[in-house]
Amino acid sequence: MSYTHRVITFAEAFDLPICVDLRTAARAFAVSLGTAYLLAREDRFPCPVLRVGGQYRVPTAGLLRGLGIETLPVYATDIDAGATASALLTRAETEQEETP
Repeated sequence: MSYTHRVITFAEAFDLPICVDLRTAARAFAVSLGTAYLLAREDRFPCPVLRVGGQYRVPTAGLLRGLGIETLPVYATDIDAGATASALLTRAETEQEETP
C-alpha cells in the first residue's frame, strides 16, 4: 500500500487552532512524519516545537512564521461581505437622515 500525505493548503493554514500536532506541522512543511519527529528531537524543526508530556505540540503562530506567513490573508469573499455590509449601513443611514 502506498502512502501519500497531502500538503496543507494556504486556506487551511489560517483555519488552524492555536496549537497543532506534529503531523499537521509536518504536512505544512511537506515533510514526512518520521522526518518531523527526527527534526523535533534534534531541535531542528523549522519552527518552535513544544514537548507536552509525551507529545509534540506546535504553536500555530510559530508555524505560520516558519512558513513565512506573518499576517492573515484577505479573501475575496471577505471583501465582498464587507462591501455588502457597508452598502447596507450606508443605505440605512441615508434613509434615517431622509425621514422627517
